[in-house]
Amino acid sequence: MSKQTVLNARHRELGARMVDFGGWDMPIAYGSQIEEHHQVRRDAGMFDVSHMTVIDLHGAQVRPFLRRLLANSVDKLKKPGKALYSCMLNAEAGVIDDLIVYFLSETFFRLVVNASTRDQDMAWIQQQVTGFEVEVRERPELSMIAVQGPNARERVLGLLSAEGRAAVEAIGKFVAVDADGLFVARTGYTGEDGFEIIVAETDAVSLWDRLLDAGVKPAGLGARDTLRLEAGMNLYGQDMDQTVTPWEAALAWTVSLDEGRDFIGRAVLEAQRAAGVPRQLIGLVLDDKGVLRHGQIVRTANGDGEILSGTFSPTLGKAIAFARVPAGEPGALAVDIRGRDVAVRQVTPPFVREGKPCPGI
Repeated sequence: MSKQTVLNARHRELGARMVDFGGWDMPIAYGSQIEEHHQVRRDAGMFDVSHMTVIDLHGAQVRPFLRRLLANSVDKLKKPGKALYSCMLNAEAGVIDDLIVYFLSETFFRLVVNASTRDQDMAWIQQQVTGFEVEVRERPELSMIAVQGPNARERVLGLLSAEGRAAVEAIGKFVAVDADGLFVARTGYTGEDGFEIIVAETDAVSLWDRLLDAGVKPAGLGARDTLRLEAGMNLYGQDMDQTVTPWEAALAWTVSLDEGRDFIGRAVLEAQRAAGVPRQLIGLVLDDKGVLRHGQIVRTANGDGEILSGTFSPTLGKAIAFARVPAGEPGALAVDIRGRDVAVRQVTPPFVREGKPCPGI
């Protein structure tokens, strides 16, 4: 039986169409997925992301542990509240998960990991923490609501006390702060400004209702997926997994080969880079009619690849996709759509920024 977030009844009252997502009963849409997408791009929308897993790490050796665990370097985190996006790799440099880590103090860091990878993540972290003075504490009593869009910040700020508003107004992107009993992080998965708010499960329904009253409309996982792909953001399990290295997932920017840090998978990453990365992730746009979907074959000058994430972009009015193809200049590109090779263009993601097409799209 699928697990439910504390907001499940609210989703049903609002007419949401529910689906199983990583073992959770979650809203895919409340009505029109495209309208929900535009709501986030043009105004403000909110998502129940309480299925995500919050893991708190406490102890004197948390920073040394994370220097070993993560491919990105937590040594970049110097001010409390600052956040970092990173991959957690296996010994072969495959991606176990992508996550956000928050630095709260020298003895307290917080991880937010994906729902579908919760079991493998917890098992891996518990295995790797052996020998470190670190307590691993999962926080199932916490919920999370993402409020995203050009007007999202002002809608959230309007719900806070004067003290809370001042604290939240001051934070930059990829920074979190405690305000009015909420953990408010200026992060997101849509390419829009806004917040991801961690709240006690007992207060989540009240916060959701207050946001509704403030004019923030709910959006489902369907819109979240089209928004994140337009923003050039990977989806775990589709764009990368344990058989894919960060080099092959266009995530080189999340790898820190800082001197003297022996993180898990580093030796394999260095060897792969020296030998030449065999595959690459690229962006595709289909200017003609048609839809790009996961699993379709991509023809290149160097051999076939495949579509990873593909969808119709509501903002652009055309199909877009990520594809993994052989390394090297791919030449003229085509996608096999129902047995017919259809020409596509290679572009550099993101496809959309601040609600508008990126240059070259």
